[in-house]
Amino acid sequence: AGSGSRAGYAAGDGAIEQVAPSARGSALSHAGTTVDGGTWSISEQGAGKVVVVNVWGSWCPPCVAETPALQGAWAAYEKAGKPVAFVGIDTMESPETGLAFLKATGVTYPSISDQASLGAPVLALQGKAPATPTTLVLDRQGRVAARVLGPITEVTVRNLVDAVLAEA
Repeated sequence: AGSGSRAGYAAGDGAIEQVAPSARGSALSHAGTTVDGGTWSISEQGAGKVVVVNVWGSWCPPCVAETPALQGAWAAYEKAGKPVAFVGIDTMESPETGLAFLKATGVTYPSISDQASLGAPVLALQGKAPATPTTLVLDRQGRVAARVLGPITEVTVRNLVDAVLAEA
């Protein structure tokens, strides 16, 4: 924000943080209204699964750039029948704008509208998403196992998810 770039958002630096199981905090209780008017929650759609949470906005160039990587990883896990759920949190724009972007880019996993849910989805991340984009990988108990501040590649998201899937 202090860089003078006038980007209008706090961009991440690409830092990747992995958290050992013994050092993970409490589980997140993440839920909200999706951009298409439905609902999504960790306790229902993510129960017992590794959950990838991506904070994004269609106004954010790094978010737009990472969209195919996230969709590619999601499609691979879905096709393989792996216990993995993906959910986006569309921030700082209307649900209609977010939905139009998802349709235009062929994204098939759900996204919660932070605006429609009155900011609660980002707050529920307990300060773990200070930049846009941010991607969190939650373990099967809903605890943060990994975090990427900034855009993510398909290889990175798959490596992080696979590491959590391999945990006993």
